[in-house]
Amino acid sequence: MAGTLEKKERTDSAFSRRDFIKHSGMAVIGMYVLGCDMQSKKEALGFLLLDMKKCQGCISCMLACSLAHEGVENPSLSRIQVLQNPYGKWPNDITVAQCRQCVEPACAAACPVDALKPDADYDNILTVDIQKCTGCKNCIQACPYPPSRAIWNHEGGHSQKCDLCANTLHWNEKGGVDGKKACVEVCPVKAIVFTTVLPSQEGNEGYNVNLRGDAWGNLGFPTD
Repeated sequence: MAGTLEKKERTDSAFSRRDFIKHSGMAVIGMYVLGCDMQSKKEALGFLLLDMKKCQGCISCMLACSLAHEGVENPSLSRIQVLQNPYGKWPNDITVAQCRQCVEPACAAACPVDALKPDADYDNILTVDIQKCTGCKNCIQACPYPPSRAIWNHEGGHSQKCDLCANTLHWNEKGGVDGKKACVEVCPVKAIVFTTVLPSQEGNEGYNVNLRGDAWGNLGFPTD
């Protein structure tokens, strides 16, 4: 009888140890997954929103972007793209493709060399490390929002994306989350605005806002 009780105690103890190890492991895995999820959320710190009914298609934002980052006014090097359809009907004749600063960026997930990651030197904004970029263009192809918000720099031979002007070598202004953004500053009709509030990630509606006031109604623009 004593042997049976001793065997039962050892069995209960063994199960307890196994249960402890099992649940501890599950807790560690859960904390790791949560930590990874929280880390991915850190990649989205700020967002550029546009009023497409206010934009005039002047491409000032494109020229300012390329000038601030590359030192030249070259629309093909701009990290924000303005597309115009001469056969389109207002307001769908103009499309502004700015980086959405995705919470779960497909471009970063597609990079085989981890060249796209939050940069601690620039407010942890997701940027392209051009020293690591191999030019595979996976990030450009992976972007689910055409045209791709990751841009190919044909002069430097690497990809690039909007960094919210955190690293502008040719613009003597502080950029980043708390600084200035060249496209916002230069837009003559103030059709671009910056926010730290996460827009809806479904479709484009969250990134399209109404920045028109009563004065625009006097010019014949709808204010709703």
